[in-house]
Amino acid sequence: MRRLKILHTTRYRYPRPVKLYQHKLLLRPREGHDIRIASSRLGIQPSHKVLWHRDVHGNSVAVVTFEEETDLLEIDSEVVIEHYEDTPVEFSLDPRAEQYPFQYDVGERADLMPFMQPLFTQNISTLRDWIDGFWKPGQTLPTFDLLEKMNQAIPEQLQYGKREALGVQRPAETLAKGGGSCRDFATLFMEACRHLGLAARFVSGYRYEPNLSPGEGATHAWCEVYLTGAGWRGFDSTAGQRAVGDHIAVAVARHPEWIPPVSGTYHGHSKSKMEVEVQVTRLDSG
Repeated sequence: MRRLKILHTTRYRYPRPVKLYQHKLLLRPREGHDIRIASSRLGIQPSHKVLWHRDVHGNSVAVVTFEEETDLLEIDSEVVIEHYEDTPVEFSLDPRAEQYPFQYDVGERADLMPFMQPLFTQNISTLRDWIDGFWKPGQTLPTFDLLEKMNQAIPEQLQYGKREALGVQRPAETLAKGGGSCRDFATLFMEACRHLGLAARFVSGYRYEPNLSPGEGATHAWCEVYLTGAGWRGFDSTAGQRAVGDHIAVAVARHPEWIPPVSGTYHGHSKSKMEVEVQVTRLDSG
């Protein structure tokens, strides 16, 4: 078990005071058998009111309303978690899902259908050509081997780079450009899985990387695929590895642009300047 502390600070600076409208924060990790929150603190300025709820995917959402105009919005989140999956855990697939292609049963399919529908259909032939490198109609392959090969091919074939622009690149764009950010790679893998008839969802969160210097941390994104008998399983296409012990999921969604850590609007004739600081550190060696 690891105890990890996550510090995430977001600042918006404005040349002169603006009116802030409602903001939505997705900063609290998803708890489960693998992760437990030991403590959490959320500091926000200016004066505000916070209401919490769980959305349709079970994400913890803080909805913030503000009481005064300001030239600085600062959001400080500090969370300490206990992470119980230090190394990849073994899992077994239902015998029906061990070989691809396979079909989800009727009950699963009804719930999974929204996660099986491709989102980005422009230039779809580019993505299909890429998928053909791993599977062609008529072939039968071990399901997990197929997913592993696709996941590993993304960092092998494409160049990773941080990208400050909002939103995600379409899969065809990522392939054409030969690179993208972690959220672009996660989107590519997610859409490839959906075109293969598999349920997949986008995950945003953090990754513990012990060799990073202070100030080098960042949010992270990966994909989860639903496998009968094993449930939702994570694949980190930036590293070409399974997402387990070093990954801390905060939010999941059907669409990659629906779960930014901080979202909201303001009114005023000022262009904001954003600063983000993320640090994930281990608190003990136990």
